[in-house]
Amino acid sequence: MIIGIAGGSGSGKTTFTNAIKEMFKEDVLIIRHDDYYKDHSNLSFEEKKHINYDHPDALETNLLVEHVKQLKDGQPIEKPLYDFSTHDRKGSEMIFPKKIIILEGILILESKALRNLIDIKVYVDAASDERILRRILRDTKKRGRTLEDICDQYLKTVRPMHEKYVEPTRKYADIIINGGMNKMALELIRTKIESVLQEEV
Repeated sequence: MIIGIAGGSGSGKTTFTNAIKEMFKEDVLIIRHDDYYKDHSNLSFEEKKHINYDHPDALETNLLVEHVKQLKDGQPIEKPLYDFSTHDRKGSEMIFPKKIIILEGILILESKALRNLIDIKVYVDAASDERILRRILRDTKKRGRTLEDICDQYLKTVRPMHEKYVEPTRKYADIIINGGMNKMALELIRTKIESVLQEEV
C-alpha cells in the first residue's frame, strides 16, 4: 500500500507520518520527497540560496516515480539523500520494499504520475501562521538557517509557491486533516493498513 502525505511546509506532515510509523514499526517505509531535490553541487552556497526549492522543477519527481514503481515490483532502490544545511545531495542509500510505503512532501500530490501510484492520499492542513512558526523552529534548530534567511525565503518563494502549487492539491486528497496529530484520521489509516496487512497473511 502506498500512502501519500502532502500539505504546506510546517503543516504537520512529519508528525502524522511518524505517528503511522510508530504504530506499524518495521512494516512501514518512509520516503521523503525532499531527498529528491536536484543536485546543485556545481553552484556556490550563495547561488544555492536563491534557488526556488518550492517549485515542482526543483525536484526529481520522475526519479521518485520510477523508484516507487520498482518498490511496488519488489525491487530495492538506491535512494538519494539530501543535506538541507548545504543545499546538496550527500550520497545515497539502499532501500528495500516494505508492505506499507509512505511518501511525504509538500508536492507529493502535484504530479499526476505520482498520484496514480498512491492508494491513499492525505492532505495535512494548518493555518499559515502555525506553518511559518513551525518552519522557523525547525529550520533554526535542525537546518542551521538564520531567521532572516527563513523569512526572506518564505516571502519570496514558500508562500507564493504554496498558493500556486501546494494548496491546489487539496482537491486530490482522499482525506484532509487539520494538523499532524489528528486521532480520527490516524484511526482511519490504522484500520485500512491493518486490513491490508491481514489480507497478505
